[in-house]
Amino acid sequence: MAEMEIDVRGQTCPVPLVEFRKASKRTSPGDIIIVKGTHPASKKEIPMASEAMGLKVLEIKDKEGGKEWEIKIQR
Repeated sequence: MAEMEIDVRGQTCPVPLVEFRKASKRTSPGDIIIVKGTHPASKKEIPMASEAMGLKVLEIKDKEGGKEWEIKIQR
């Protein structure tokens, strides 16, 4: 099981979602994708897209006093 980190801090839609989708294609079942970002809409869109793709959202947490977020997804 591998872990892939995507840093999309400072990026706005649709970049974080596009980067997440690319990463999900490069990972294997069971792998963990960690997305780090700052765009509030992406914090909602990425988990919704994950579930639509049949992936499991493990954790969504706020960092830096809510200015940044981190989403952990299992493929």
